[in-house]
Amino acid sequence: MTDSPATPTEADAPIHAVVQRWHRQLRGELPGGLDELLDEECDFISPIVFSPQKGKQLTKLYLQAAGQTLPGDSSESPLGQQGSGGAAGAGTPAGADTEWDGRFRYTKEVASGNHAVLEFETMVEGTYVNGVDIITCNDEGRITEFRVMIRPLQAVNLVHAQMKAMLESMGALGG
Repeated sequence: MTDSPATPTEADAPIHAVVQRWHRQLRGELPGGLDELLDEECDFISPIVFSPQKGKQLTKLYLQAAGQTLPGDSSESPLGQQGSGGAAGAGTPAGADTEWDGRFRYTKEVASGNHAVLEFETMVEGTYVNGVDIITCNDEGRITEFRVMIRPLQAVNLVHAQMKAMLESMGALGG
């Protein structure tokens, strides 16, 4: 009888560990934060900007700006600066019996292989924002692509204006 190597299972897929680390980042519990999660060649694909934002530093900048823009009407930023405590419930999928208070939260997650789709909702200035984060990672467990899609149209317009203002205040856009 010979020993054969164990067949990898879906639970072994790298994306599951990446998503868990992403949730820890949102709660401010990941040592190294975004620097630990993002690959040097990571691309950020915005729901607003047509061209992908290439590289770790731009991806990090956009994710930090999103954290300041999308925290929800009832909380402080769950995505913002590394080490911020984040909102209660940030980075934790919503339970079916949880009463929602408007703060950023994930409501669904689907993950397989090197890809995950995390649906979120939040309230910004009284406007409901619903969207998905589509995360791709490499076999080393670093995010190589972070894509965001948002709906409805009123939310897209509001997030566009707020992200522009936030990026300008962070010195990322000329203006």
